[in-house]
Amino acid sequence: MARLHFHSSNAAMALKSLLKPKSSITKFFLSSLSFSSFCKQQQPIFSFPPQSPPSPKKLPFTHSVHGVTLQDPYHWMSNTHDPDFSDYLRQENLYAEAFMADTRVLQRQLFSEMTGRIPSKVSTPPEPWGPWFYYQYIPDGKEYPVLCRRLQNEKSSWFKKILQFGKGNFGKEEQVLLDWNEIAKQYGYVHVGTCRVSPDHNFLAYTVDITGDEHFMLQIKDLRNGLIIPKLQKEGVVSLAWAEEGRMLFYTQADENQRPYRVFCTKVGFNDTEDVSVFVENDPNYCVDITSTKDGKFVTVNSNSRTSSEVYIIDANNSLGGLQRIHERIPGIQYFLEHHHGFFYILTNAPLEKNVDCLEEDYYVARCRVEDIKSADWQDIVLQSEDFSIQDMDIFSGHLVLFVNKNGVSMLCSINLPLDADDNHHLEIEKLDPWFFPLPSNSCSVAPGSNHDFMSSSYRVVLSSPVMPDLIVDYDMSKRTFSIIQQEEVKVQHDVELKTNLPDTLDVQEVSDTQNKRENFQNCDSQNWKDFSEAYCCERIEVTSHDGIGIPLTILYTPMTFQKGQSPGVLQGYGAYGEILDKSWCPYRLSLLDRGFVLAFADVRGGGGGGDSSWHRSGNGLEKPNSIHDFVSCANFLINNGYVHKDRLGSIGYSAGGLLVGAAINMHPNLFRAAILKVPFLDICNTLLDPSLPLTVLDYEEFGNPQIQKQFESILSYSPYENISKGSCYPSMLVTASFHDARVGVWEAAKWVAKIRDTTCSRCSSSAILKTNMLGGHFGEGGLYGGCEEMAYEYAFLIKVLRTPDHD
Repeated sequence: MARLHFHSSNAAMALKSLLKPKSSITKFFLSSLSFSSFCKQQQPIFSFPPQSPPSPKKLPFTHSVHGVTLQDPYHWMSNTHDPDFSDYLRQENLYAEAFMADTRVLQRQLFSEMTGRIPSKVSTPPEPWGPWFYYQYIPDGKEYPVLCRRLQNEKSSWFKKILQFGKGNFGKEEQVLLDWNEIAKQYGYVHVGTCRVSPDHNFLAYTVDITGDEHFMLQIKDLRNGLIIPKLQKEGVVSLAWAEEGRMLFYTQADENQRPYRVFCTKVGFNDTEDVSVFVENDPNYCVDITSTKDGKFVTVNSNSRTSSEVYIIDANNSLGGLQRIHERIPGIQYFLEHHHGFFYILTNAPLEKNVDCLEEDYYVARCRVEDIKSADWQDIVLQSEDFSIQDMDIFSGHLVLFVNKNGVSMLCSINLPLDADDNHHLEIEKLDPWFFPLPSNSCSVAPGSNHDFMSSSYRVVLSSPVMPDLIVDYDMSKRTFSIIQQEEVKVQHDVELKTNLPDTLDVQEVSDTQNKRENFQNCDSQNWKDFSEAYCCERIEVTSHDGIGIPLTILYTPMTFQKGQSPGVLQGYGAYGEILDKSWCPYRLSLLDRGFVLAFADVRGGGGGGDSSWHRSGNGLEKPNSIHDFVSCANFLINNGYVHKDRLGSIGYSAGGLLVGAAINMHPNLFRAAILKVPFLDICNTLLDPSLPLTVLDYEEFGNPQIQKQFESILSYSPYENISKGSCYPSMLVTASFHDARVGVWEAAKWVAKIRDTTCSRCSSSAILKTNMLGGHFGEGGLYGGCEEMAYEYAFLIKVLRTPDHD
């Protein structure tokens, strides 16, 4: 929840691109076909299994809220211990298997394509930290990564060291710190939550979930002997922070609703001491997170709701010396803190003085001396300007890094530190001589690397776009140059053209008239980078929603296979928590694109795609219906402008995105012909009425509190489960769930499918299938090849029900 996450030393960080497979491409050309309107009175355009879908029992259950009586005959499914429920899920899995039986060859073909894109070496480039290189790789034939390190060769520059490393000149012997595959082999499931190496590099603290229910156990490994310290194994741990050079470890522990609420401190290497409780958050609306400042001088205890925060600091050299609160919590106000040579730098949206020109709820950077932190004497305010909004920050000994947004485009800049300690003026970014990092000219996502080292002048970033495989770039903030360290390899057939770009095609896009748009480049062959912009077309369009607001829509397709008005397509959305919809490179997609699919991504309100916090606010709480209307508007745009055939549009929603898609289907049942709802949040009204469920109370700020009548009426108006259109023809649906999901109950998907079958067109609803993972959690089982298998199944479903040539 905290914005200041950039210096997280999470060794389990993404490997985002690495856990997405890559492959050879086969092209399919679509012919003009006529399609039946999806209706029970028409002949089906695809085959159904011979057996009827399962029909679960119905038990009368009613409850009244604000004078409204709700009937829920499938309420019994929320008792996951009921053997009838487990039996029903198994029956649904068998029905889904029968429905998909005629796609088995296609699934194998898709899986082969996806795994064929996996390069021979799947690894991250080494990151220097202290005397070590830290890196991850996935061993041949394995599902999960391994975290490793090697001692650096002392005499080379950091850039030469990385180049030598990439060429296999490893130097010292490799040390394996953590092998995900060994944990998975032992328990059958693995999800590493948080991973922290101690400042002295002697210990590795990490949390691991072995069931899928996100109940994490803390383990600490002594890296000097490779042994786990038994005394320090703790249950229900969420976040970690080291102090006193690795002698003390702070950790948060969750309550029965999986809300991290308590902070403990433990001494590492002392068997005769008890863990000390240093903080407890009793307000159920707040979660506690802990982290260290980049320089390791302080531990911060952050008590956060969805929109508010309260920050405490602990002197990292006096771990048990008590906490100091920065500022009392105020609804809607957030603080995120870093430390730099005797000053605290605070990212906040706290109101400024009335004579300061700054929009309400805009974020800015304030600064104060450590000894003045409790006073109102915060100085050196770095404001956003008319062109830029500040999204996040990171800090180093010599530089302040700002994540900014300009007209919906993400950018980064560095500002030299220290700032003038006596300067008490309000400053805008442009007046601080910022260096805007050169970025590709095509629309791309910008994600920070782990960037552990406070003393470093280099900032690592992962750049990606729908047509550009992940590009890892190190920006030297002192020299104002950059080096392309690595680009994700993608195996493709010889007839697929990749565009090769020279380093000087990275540019600053109309950032500042005073800044030189070409910096000093370290040119070498290894710094060329490639994209698929000549093989795939990526367009960014603004679609006018119901109230005249422009909604960003990203459209991706293959010009060679695109047929105006005839192509199948898929629209994806999320629209919650201020999160930006992921549009980064994904080699899975090539298997749909090369079959003529159009893939579209709608940055609806409620998410983070609009560039500032107002985009989120205009699509949450009482404004949530805006998200749904935005999604419908984008779907209509694709059809009306010939991107997708009117009978061949599908939709995808993950988790809270399932609410978006489900509500849109209820509003316009004939708009979509297919939908994939993955671990979907569909029973929002009943879930938010049960405060005993995990995340429910925390979600009141995002969706509203149904105990308040006005908010209840709003939630009820769009809740997917309550608004299924009786007797209507609904699209074919693949609904997935996980039995141990702690975020979205497995019953939500099951109740939705059961009610769809019970109340809508009987023929159409027979093409709604429920596939439940009986072992995993909200994030599935992951893994390199497991991800390929899961995606091949989903793509085969789309190809079948949208009737592409593979399934004619």
